[in-house]
This record gives sequence, structure tokens and C-alpha cells, in this order.
Amino acid sequence: MTATIHQLGPARSPSLEPMLQLVAADLNHVNAVILERMQSHVTLIPELAGHLIAGGGKRMRPMLTLACARLLDYGGSRHHKLAAAVEFIHTATLLHDDVVDSSGLRRGRRTANIIWGNPASVLVGDFLFSRSFELMVEDGSLKVLRILSRASAVIAEGEVDQLTAQRRIETGEDHYLHIIGAKTAALFAAACRIASVVAERDEEVELALDCYGRNLGIAFQLVDDAIDYASDAATMGKGVGDDFRDGKLTLPVILAFARGGEADRRFWREAMEGGSSGDEQLAHATSLLRSTGALDDTLARARTYGQRAIDALGPFPGGRAKAALAEAVEFAIARAY
Repeated sequence: MTATIHQLGPARSPSLEPMLQLVAADLNHVNAVILERMQSHVTLIPELAGHLIAGGGKRMRPMLTLACARLLDYGGSRHHKLAAAVEFIHTATLLHDDVVDSSGLRRGRRTANIIWGNPASVLVGDFLFSRSFELMVEDGSLKVLRILSRASAVIAEGEVDQLTAQRRIETGEDHYLHIIGAKTAALFAAACRIASVVAERDEEVELALDCYGRNLGIAFQLVDDAIDYASDAATMGKGVGDDFRDGKLTLPVILAFARGGEADRRFWREAMEGGSSGDEQLAHATSLLRSTGALDDTLARARTYGQRAIDALGPFPGGRAKAALAEAVEFAIARAY
């Protein structure tokens, strides 16, 4: 029988703890690689990189690599360096994103660009990208290199696509899903897919894990879109309404604009295109998102993608790894509730 979203029951909320317990020993090896490879004789590099890497992140993407390897009963150690490479790619994109967005908070702490400045953040991000490619080359698999290098290029394309769509209220739902499929889901997919390569499984297994990761990534981002308007700074670890103030056209706004009357559309145009996005405007925007059902429907779409991720695990045998990967999807959705 296919598992479905919300089947954990009332006993406890879904979490990443089962996955963390599953991969704890492997994650220690990954953390050792990360610590070793972020070192440099240029002291600012480990200082700045360590600020973000040690800043309370869930390590979800490298854990996905490790958990998928466990799902496939892989007994080697190649996935340790590759999971570290995945984390370096992710961290580099965060450093660059915070510069592009002029962000002040991440995970409840001041961002690196606020402490050390934009040039240092960009350059240390470049350093971490380079380290990730060193780790890929050391693995020796051209297929792994192709998967992760392609993901890195797609992420950059997605970020540029999002930048060019910023404050453009006519951005459509399909275009937006394409953006998040690139900037967020591509790394989730690659992190899962490389486990199949190191385990020497066939393309069918590769594609199943890619499908799982890609749909999980989209669900994860859609939930982020919703909680930017529906949560608080303490929970989010960043400023509430940052997307709104930055003029980012996320799915809740796209849906609310499409469903609004003339006055509502005028408000969205002024807020998104004209930069009129103070606290009063944010409160009105949130009210419109709720009254049009845009927040609820964004979360409904997240659940749909989450279900696709769980369905992609269907061919794999049951056990701790499969259960942990399914619960990771539940966790991604439950963050909004």
C-alpha cells in the first residue's frame, strides 16, 4: 500500500530525528570532512564559513545523500565526501543569496555579509564551491561530477531567473515552479541521486531517487513561501515578510494577484513593482493571502509534491531508511503548522 501524507498519527509530530539517528555515524564522518576542507591559511575563510556552517542548519541535504545510501544498503564510504560536497554547494549558495537579498538574519543569527561585508561573503562562497568540486574530483566518478556540476549550474540559473522575475507581478505559476525547481529542488534531487551512483544501481533507481528529492525540494520551498507570511521571526530565524519587502514573486502572491479584484491587484502592483512594502502593507498583504485562500492553496500544492516524493519511494523495500525518508517529507510539510 502506498504511504500518504499525515499518517504518523497524533502521538508525535514528524521530525528529522529518525533520519538523524539513521545516519548519525556517517554524519560524523561528513562533519569531519567539512571541518577539514573549510580550513585555509587565510583566517577569514574558516572564520566566515564556520559562522554559517555551525549556525544551526539541519544538514538536510547531506543527510539525504546518507539516508539514500542506507536505503540502497551501500557499505562503502564514498558518500561521506560527496555529502560534504553537497553541503558546501548549499552553503555557498546561502552566502551568495544573502548578499543578493541584503539579508540581515539567517537561522536567527546575523548573516555573514552583515558581519564581514558583501565582498568577503561572495569570495568565501566561491571558495566553498571550489572545495565542493575538489571533493567531486577526488571521488573519481564522472557521473557523480556530471550530476553535481549540472545541479550547481541549474541552481545559478534559477537564482538569476528569480532575480529577473523580481517585482514583476505578471510572473505566472508555471514560471515560478520552474524557478524553484532550479534554485531549490535541483540540489535535493542531486543529493539523493548520487547515492545510487556510488551504490552502483541502475538508472531506474537513480531516477526514482531523483524524483523523490526533486519533489521534496519543491514541497520544502513552497512551505517556506507560505511561512514567510504566516510565521514569526523567532520560528523562522529570519525577518517576517522578507520575500514581500524584497519584491519576490512567490506562489502565495501569484495566486492572490490572480484571484484579486481591481483594488487588490492595484495594491499588489504598487507593493511589488513600486516597492511600497512597509509593515502596514505587509499586514494587508497577509490579509489578502488568507482571504483569497492563497496560503492554504500553496500548502495544498506542497502536500501534493510531498505525496509525489513519498510515492517515488514505492519501489524500495520497507525499513528504517525508507521510513526516515518518508518522514522527512512529513517534516517538510509540518513546518507550516
